[in-house]
Amino acid sequence: MGNRLSKIATRTGDAGTTGLGDGSRIDKDALRVHAMGDVDELNSHIGALICEDIPEVMKQELFSIQHDLFDMGGELCIPGFTMVTEAQVSRLDALLEKYNADLPPLKDFILPGGSRAASMANVCRTVCRRAERAIVSVGKAETINDAPRQYMNRLSDLLFVLSRVLNRFAGGSDVLWEKERQR
Repeated sequence: MGNRLSKIATRTGDAGTTGLGDGSRIDKDALRVHAMGDVDELNSHIGALICEDIPEVMKQELFSIQHDLFDMGGELCIPGFTMVTEAQVSRLDALLEKYNADLPPLKDFILPGGSRAASMANVCRTVCRRAERAIVSVGKAETINDAPRQYMNRLSDLLFVLSRVLNRFAGGSDVLWEKERQR
């Protein structure tokens, strides 16, 4: 990258367009730019989650996911380019299996809450679902690879499972939705 990032305020986007990695310019409200922004927002939320009191191994796994999301941003930034692989999706499948193994089966819906870290994992999950929807929208308008969509689908599931694990790590449990509560 050299000195490529030495000048941050270029003013080239003042007219409402942004540059893609292939040198082309598109409107800042284009579907692709929305998807890139949602992935970037998710990466920022995961960065905040990593700052919480969570198991060290989980921090390292989330740090690896942050790198994957940066790859995804790169793939979205360059039409026709591939950076997210099936191996990255498979790694999420393995993490899902690992963390879900010790959790009790769900018999009721749960609310986002409990510990601060679990709540933050749920914020990450909802931002991930939005990013996934944005990637699906890009895929309807343009040809993109399957792996980014699959990755986001697995990641949102993993973030849900991690929220449950983090509540237990903090000494709590799932916060159950009370369907029979007084309304």
